[in-house]
Amino acid sequence: MTDLAVKKIVIVGGGTAGWMSAAALSSIMGNSVDVHLVESEAIGTVGVGEATIPQIQLFNKLLGFDENEFIRTTQATFKLGIEFVNWGKIGDSYIHPFGKFGVDMDGIRFHHHWLRSRAMGNTSPVGDYCLQVKAAYSQKFQRPENIPGSPISNIDYAFQFDAGLYAKFMRVHAEKSGCKRTEGRIVTANQDAQNGHVTSVVLEDGREIEGDFFIDCSGFFGLLISKALGNGYVDWTKWLPCDRAAAIPCKKVADALPYTRATAKEAGWQWRIPLQHRTGNGYVYCSKFIDDDAALNSLMDDIDGAPLADPKMIKFTTGHRTKFWDKNVLSLGLAAGFMEPLESTSIHMIQTGLSRLMTVFPDKTFNDADLHHYNAETLQEYESVRDFLVLHYSATQRDDTPFWRHCQQMDIPDTLKRKLEYYKQNARIHRANDELFTETSWFAVMNGQNIMPARYHPIANQLSKDTFMARMDELHSVISKSSDYMPGHEDYIAKHCKAQEETFS
Repeated sequence: MTDLAVKKIVIVGGGTAGWMSAAALSSIMGNSVDVHLVESEAIGTVGVGEATIPQIQLFNKLLGFDENEFIRTTQATFKLGIEFVNWGKIGDSYIHPFGKFGVDMDGIRFHHHWLRSRAMGNTSPVGDYCLQVKAAYSQKFQRPENIPGSPISNIDYAFQFDAGLYAKFMRVHAEKSGCKRTEGRIVTANQDAQNGHVTSVVLEDGREIEGDFFIDCSGFFGLLISKALGNGYVDWTKWLPCDRAAAIPCKKVADALPYTRATAKEAGWQWRIPLQHRTGNGYVYCSKFIDDDAALNSLMDDIDGAPLADPKMIKFTTGHRTKFWDKNVLSLGLAAGFMEPLESTSIHMIQTGLSRLMTVFPDKTFNDADLHHYNAETLQEYESVRDFLVLHYSATQRDDTPFWRHCQQMDIPDTLKRKLEYYKQNARIHRANDELFTETSWFAVMNGQNIMPARYHPIANQLSKDTFMARMDELHSVISKSSDYMPGHEDYIAKHCKAQEETFS
C-alpha cells in the first residue's frame, strides 16, 4: 500500500484558489506529501475586493491563523451580511444577515411568529429582530462576548478583504509549511498513454514538473481539467444571465460599513466592498442588455471616491465542469465553475472542495467510487447555491428595463420552483442535505423581495395575543439594547486589528 501513496501534488495556478490549496495541503499533510505550486506572474488573476461568508473562520482556525494578524495583513473589515438594494422594487432594501431572526419558539422557526405579529398589525420589519441587521445599519461590530442571555454571545461574522493580499498571505503560510513554488508558464501536459492520467506539466522554457496528483487552479482556462482531459462545461446562463463584470477600486471616503452592498441596476447589479484602505466596486451585468462601455460608464458614475486603478473587464459563463475531478486532476476555483459573486460563495466553494478532498484523499489508483462521490457531492452543492442565486433574479417585481423583465419571465430550475411553492403555501422552508444556505437565508431573500406566504405555521397561534406580543416586544428590546452596547465598527478595528499603512508590497 505504501507504493500507492500520493507523494507529489502539483498545483497549477496561483491566485486565491491555488494558494488556499497550497496552504491547506502543506499544513495538513505535513512532510508526507511534496506540495509544488506552479504559476506565472505574467498571467493575471481575477482577484478583486473579496467578500466572504462565516465558514471562512473554520478554514482560518484549521490553519492556525491569528485572526487579528490576518485582518491587518489583508486590509480586511468585518462583515455581518449583505445588503440588497432595489432588487424587489426600486427603493426596496433588505439585509441577508449572518445570524438568525429572533428566537425559535414552540418548536417552529421565528419567521412564523413574526408573520403572525405582522397579521396583528406589527409594523416592525423582521430585521429589527436580528442583531446582525441592527448592528450593520448602526455601523456597529464586535466579536462574541459571553453575556448570558444576550445575542452578543452568538454573533456570527465574515470578512471583506483584498483578494490579492489574501493570496499573498496564503502564500507566506504555504511556503512556511513547506510548499515549493515555481515561476513559469505551463504550455502543455503529458499524459499516460494507457489511462490518460496527467504525468507532468511542461513549462515554456522546457522544464518539466512531474506529479502524482494535480490540482487545476488555472482559472476559467481550465488548463488540465478542460484542455488536457477534455471536460466540457455545463452552461447555466439560462438561469443566471449575467456574463460580464467591470471592477475597479476607489479611494475610501467614509467609515467602512460592516456589510457588503449589492445594488440592482439596469442590466445587473453593482457590488460595494469596503476595506480598511479602499473600497472595491464592480458591475456584474448581462451583455445582451448593455454593452461594455455603457456598463463601465454606469459603474464609474456610481463609485464613492476617486479611482485607484484602471478597471478590470471580466468575461464569464455561469456553470460548472462536467466533472470536477477527473482521473488524477481535481479542479478548484474558477477552473471548476463559477456562479457569479452575488452571495460571496467563491472562496467558500474552494474551501468546501478542499474539505471534501480530505475526506476522500486518494492513493495512486484514484478509484472511481471516491471520484464519483466527490463529483456528486460537489454538484449537489453547486445546484443548491445556483437555486439560491436564481431566486434573487426571478423574485423581482421590477419591469422597468428589458433585463428585469427577462428575469421575471425566465424559467427557473424545478428544485427552486418546489421550494418557492412550498413557502408560498405555508411559509415553510425545507433545507435539503445540509445545503449551504439555511432557512434564515432563504427567508431573508424571499421576504426581502416581497414574497408573502398565504399562511404561517398554526402552532404560532398557540400563545394568547397579550403573551405573544409581550414576547415580541421583549425580543425587539433585547436586540436594540444589544446593538447599542456594541462599539462602532471602525473603532473596533482601530483597537484590535488596524492595518499598517503598507502591508505586502
